[in-house]
Amino acid sequence: MISHVVLFRPKPTLTAAERASLIQAVHHAIDGIPSIRRASIGRRITLNRPGYETQMTEHYEFSAVFEFDSEANLRNYLDHPAHAELGKMLFACAEAVLAYDFSDDLPTDLARPG
Repeated sequence: MISHVVLFRPKPTLTAAERASLIQAVHHAIDGIPSIRRASIGRRITLNRPGYETQMTEHYEFSAVFEFDSEANLRNYLDHPAHAELGKMLFACAEAVLAYDFSDDLPTDLARPG
């Protein structure tokens, strides 16, 4: 499985209409792109634990995680017009965005010694 992980922080000046357009673009992508196996959108929670959250140099208020059965399905998602619309909206509405793709294979250099 492949996870497409996006962290983002909306612009503080974002209007209600702009927020609604971004949410609509997310739903359009989730509903319209068949290669998405699963999607979740969440707001960051903080636990007020000393030395935990304070080590993060950046704060991203939201996460979006899209899961795909294969790299080919992720590529189909990235090439889909609904993704282009979502990306355009996200970068217009956010002051900071990070996007990374991960496989669920445990790398051998991180595997627990046998």
